[in-house]
Amino acid sequence: MDLRLTSLRKFLYSHYFFGGVRQATGMLLPVLILGVLFGQYTLGLVATFGAQCVSIIDQPGGPQRHRTNEMLGGALVATITVIITGFASTHPPILWAVVTVQCFAYSMLTVFGKRGGLIGFGGLLVMALTMHSPLQPDEVLLHAAGTLGGALFYLVFSLTFSRVFWLREEQQAMSVALFATADYMEARAAFYDEAEDLDTCYSTVIQRQSAMTEKHQAARDMVLRQLPRGRGAGDSRRVMVWNMFVDMLQLMDTLFATHTDYAVLRRKLAGNDILLFMHDSLIKMSLEMNRVALALSSNDKVRRRTSIKAELRAMEYEIDLLKQQGLAEREPETLAVLIQIQRRLRNASRIVDRLADHTQASPDAKPTSALRIDKSLTRFMSRQEFRLGMLTSNLRRDSPNFRYALRVTLAASLAMILTELWVTEAFSAHNYWIILTIVIVMKPGFALTRQRNGWRLMGTLIGCLLAAILLHLTDKPAILFGALVVACVMGNSLVLLNYMGSAVFNTLFVVLVFHFVSPGTVSMEVIGERALDTLIGCGVALLCSYAFPWWESRYMAPLARAAINANREYLKAGLHYAEVLRRKQMAKAAQAPVTAALVQGPQPDVPPQPDEEEADLNWRLARKNVHISFSNFAEAFYRMISEPRSRQQFVPELNNLLIQNHILASQTTAALPTLSTLAEEPPPSIKDTLDDIVIMLDPARPPVPPLPEQLDTQGDLAALAYPLKLMVKAGQMIRQESGALG
Repeated sequence: MDLRLTSLRKFLYSHYFFGGVRQATGMLLPVLILGVLFGQYTLGLVATFGAQCVSIIDQPGGPQRHRTNEMLGGALVATITVIITGFASTHPPILWAVVTVQCFAYSMLTVFGKRGGLIGFGGLLVMALTMHSPLQPDEVLLHAAGTLGGALFYLVFSLTFSRVFWLREEQQAMSVALFATADYMEARAAFYDEAEDLDTCYSTVIQRQSAMTEKHQAARDMVLRQLPRGRGAGDSRRVMVWNMFVDMLQLMDTLFATHTDYAVLRRKLAGNDILLFMHDSLIKMSLEMNRVALALSSNDKVRRRTSIKAELRAMEYEIDLLKQQGLAEREPETLAVLIQIQRRLRNASRIVDRLADHTQASPDAKPTSALRIDKSLTRFMSRQEFRLGMLTSNLRRDSPNFRYALRVTLAASLAMILTELWVTEAFSAHNYWIILTIVIVMKPGFALTRQRNGWRLMGTLIGCLLAAILLHLTDKPAILFGALVVACVMGNSLVLLNYMGSAVFNTLFVVLVFHFVSPGTVSMEVIGERALDTLIGCGVALLCSYAFPWWESRYMAPLARAAINANREYLKAGLHYAEVLRRKQMAKAAQAPVTAALVQGPQPDVPPQPDEEEADLNWRLARKNVHISFSNFAEAFYRMISEPRSRQQFVPELNNLLIQNHILASQTTAALPTLSTLAEEPPPSIKDTLDDIVIMLDPARPPVPPLPEQLDTQGDLAALAYPLKLMVKAGQMIRQESGALG
């Protein structure tokens, strides 16, 4: 019961529900204003459809001016769509041609990424809704004006809403990222559970890391949109969000660097309690992170704390016991790994404690000095280009966007032919629902289309059943309108969380809307037609998914190479940054005796120099890019696994590439701090090995001879022994497996 209440609170305070309320309010206000105040319910419904088109585009992330331009583009597309479809609606042959052209054109907007796809989907949605009933020429311009008015109304409403609640939106985006980080920590804990299958653990960790990367980028876009500057009424909470963002990234680095060869670790420590303590530490920190995220989303403080001090002390005891048993002589690398894991878990615990402390929102809090706050940070934000050349260059048979547009066009054309053959008046009055189902269900990927097909069908059937029960139980307008508002809010809130649940509420919402617009016309027969139309639309969408297919396997090799290139650039940027820091420390150490002789008292830290700042920035950018490219690779791989087995290629090689890229990035993160704090230049053998790994990751360079797995890593270099060993092994495996892809 407690878990259910926590999940409910998590949803109610989430940006999903908050965004659903915003979108539902902006959508319903036009029909309420025009209908209640002026009696123009039909025009109000048209304005609501225009607002709905823009609300689809109104997703968090990115600079506000970019989102404003995208919503303006959506308003323009919706208005043009109503004009074109409206004038053609009374002429079936022309309507068929117009729908075909619009389906192709709007589906091609997916070449511009997620935002372009949302604009295109909004256009398709308005097109399908405009087909609901034929419009006379004198009605078309009125509907177009209503659509444009509703779209612009929502734009103004959204901008005003965001300006008032901008800090709230930041906190919610951060809380979602923190929840995803907690899920990632929980998945990593399974590595230390000997009862868990390692392959399953890797699969779960990779998928959760992919989800976490997406949520971190969304938080990055929101937080960097408004940077703390030391003034303003909301500045203390803005500083809190900023500091939590920085600490969250440091926590991710700490967890990432803790990765090791778990198969070897389990084999050499089978039955030892130290693995249990490591597992419990991560589980406890995951629970604490969930509390921090929930406190942030609910604008509260963390009141209950969880400590892993007992687990850390137990690990120290077990390590001392293993030393007494001679582990240092038998397995020095294993002992070094255990010590490193214990230290990093301690560091992770300190960061989690800081995150919990940040929720106190102290008015004296200052922005952390881990990152400089200036315009250079905008380089970390998501960017989306809109160039005509991107559209024209994809008008070719081997373009996945072009093939997707052809599939949608074929499905819409086939649906219109079927509705023309089914000549009954009742059916033709609702044939737009089939087109609506097709444009909602069909997605560029086969697996996602098939998945959404089932969800949409089940959701529509349940929604129709709920509508029938509700209309049978009551005809009171107040109750039905309350249900309409709830359905609108929940339909928008669940679209990213639970698509079938969203389909249930959206179906209920549409049925209730038409009940209010045309009282007495919504009957069991009409509801049954909705369900039948959905069944036909899902069937057509599924059938056409096999036409002009673009299987994920075709794009796996480029995505794998992109992940490898990002790993190589991350290693190069990290080595350069470590060298800059090492030279700075060596110069500081050389000047220390002279400075001490001339000036007494503590000396202030030397401020970062331009080359150091640039190296730091490039390393952080490379770190972001390696996570994003790995996430893209992982998502595509698991989409491919969901496709028919006959369409899957190089599954073992790609799976191994995923794991080895993950290992290489983790060990790079683990090795860099040691390299940057060396008191002198590393031995040539280590420098040459690291350079050879960089060469090994470049397919354009000839293969290097086999690298030694054991290097001279004594003294300060001891911490490098295990990371270098795994980096060499991962680099060789990546070179081998990528060569098999061709």
